[in-house]
Amino acid sequence: MPAPTPFRSIVPSDLKAPDWHAFMVGAVAPRPVAFVSTMDAEGNVNLSPFSFFNCFGSNPPILVFSPANRVRDNSQKHTLENVREVAECVIHICDHAMVEQMSLASTEYEKGVNEFVKAGFTEVASRQVRPPRVQEAPAAFECVVEQVVELGSNNGAGNLVICRVVLAHFREDTILPSGIGIDPAKLDAIARLGGDWYCRASGSSLFEVPKPNRNLGIGIDQLPEHIRTSEVLTGNNLGRLANIEQHALPTPEQVRAYQQEPLVAYTLNRFRNDPAQQRQELMLLGKQLLEEGRLLDAWQVLLLAAPPAADQ
Repeated sequence: MPAPTPFRSIVPSDLKAPDWHAFMVGAVAPRPVAFVSTMDAEGNVNLSPFSFFNCFGSNPPILVFSPANRVRDNSQKHTLENVREVAECVIHICDHAMVEQMSLASTEYEKGVNEFVKAGFTEVASRQVRPPRVQEAPAAFECVVEQVVELGSNNGAGNLVICRVVLAHFREDTILPSGIGIDPAKLDAIARLGGDWYCRASGSSLFEVPKPNRNLGIGIDQLPEHIRTSEVLTGNNLGRLANIEQHALPTPEQVRAYQQEPLVAYTLNRFRNDPAQQRQELMLLGKQLLEEGRLLDAWQVLLLAAPPAADQ
């Protein structure tokens, strides 16, 4: 694995609030965006995005977002005022097709201005709560607000709005063919980073990592030393190799038989007079196979790259 790079250590209170804010939201990323519609006691509708947001349980179904005090002047946001007056909201998930309009809705319009109108979104009457929902959003959660928790009174202090989902809406084309769950490629969700930056969860940005709870992986500490200390393999490579059960490892017989695979046989023959280079090429081939998702093939090649017992 590559040598570690230097780090800068920062005590948050040593920086001005805006400067620390830039570090924090730049590093804690990407963050999902809650696009929240609310209503005040007079019936005025508000719509605003918040990237301090996530889900915190599915039974009961709890979503939490935080309209933090403005870093600039410590004022509080209309959304926070509204949920204290009418303890209901709709939390929407935004896709790439609506990100510019969503961003426009974050403009600090005067209280009472309807961002549905300003940002050009379509209001749809909710069924369980008073604030309307955004028709264009691929997912929407009608919620009752269970609690608002103030985390401080300073500039940038959070206010946790703890919401319980009472009804959810998912656009049909985002639902997996099985009828259970969401297809991330169809959702095309966006997420927030620091500054003006966003990211898009689609295309080549999507990848799968097998869940370790499906099996009892051997762990990196149990990898053969030449694999564990390899300068070719990355931490991700080692993590994937170590997420294999002991009984699933290839046997010595399988490893010997794998020498007949065309590319392996070619590598063994080409570098037969240079054992060190041969092991290096096998490690590179094993890494390639691993990154192609061919775990067992990668294991067999990497085991062939072991140095002679006398060298270990």
